[in-house]
Amino acid sequence: MENTIVKPEKAIGILLIVSGILLFIPYTILSITFEYPQILRQDIGFVLNKFHDGGNALIWTWWTFAMVGLPLFPAYVLLGQKLEAKLPLVRWVTYIGLISLIVQMLGLLRWTFVVPVLANNYVNGNEMVKEAAKIAFQVIHQYGGVVLGEHIGQLFTIIWTIGMSYAFSRLKLMPKWLIWFGYITSFIYFLAQTELFATVMPGFPVLDLAGLIGSTLWLVWLIVVGVRLLRMSIQN
Repeated sequence: MENTIVKPEKAIGILLIVSGILLFIPYTILSITFEYPQILRQDIGFVLNKFHDGGNALIWTWWTFAMVGLPLFPAYVLLGQKLEAKLPLVRWVTYIGLISLIVQMLGLLRWTFVVPVLANNYVNGNEMVKEAAKIAFQVIHQYGGVVLGEHIGQLFTIIWTIGMSYAFSRLKLMPKWLIWFGYITSFIYFLAQTELFATVMPGFPVLDLAGLIGSTLWLVWLIVVGVRLLRMSIQN
């Protein structure tokens, strides 16, 4: 009976690897078909027209992008449960990580259930409807995207990553290079916040590639952590 029990390290490792790889897929598709994430700062009319041209396939891609992060919920919880007994701080880090997942999912789902309506109104409506659609998109995008998904979501993801890297260091669970990889990735990802402040403070200095590089490195870090945990489960 004991041999049928999945070790926590194995379950966490598989969940992290699967999530990291799956997140790459819709992200890559969106970058090719929708010019994501550069399109987020384009003229609103251009964004709505391009979204409408993408049709149902684009809507499903955004929905998939939101849903493929679901395995991270049990991964965060299991990892937190494994470490919090030895390092109580991890419990709060886990809460922050779960909040980051929730707000980012809510932010992404606006592209599935809100933006399609606005895009259709913009393309098919009269001038008054077009202007109303643009204003509505600006409000939804600034709050659902910039505030929730990109600011709180990414900031809390960074805090979770730093917290877990610290826990790995204290408990000697991961090699030093991977721990520093987590710290450096978090710093680069944090620099992407400059772009968000530039949306409300024109002229604010922006590091254009920080978001793309930071998010990509974070996914790589996530997968490598998963691989290390998987190897630990096999060796033990």
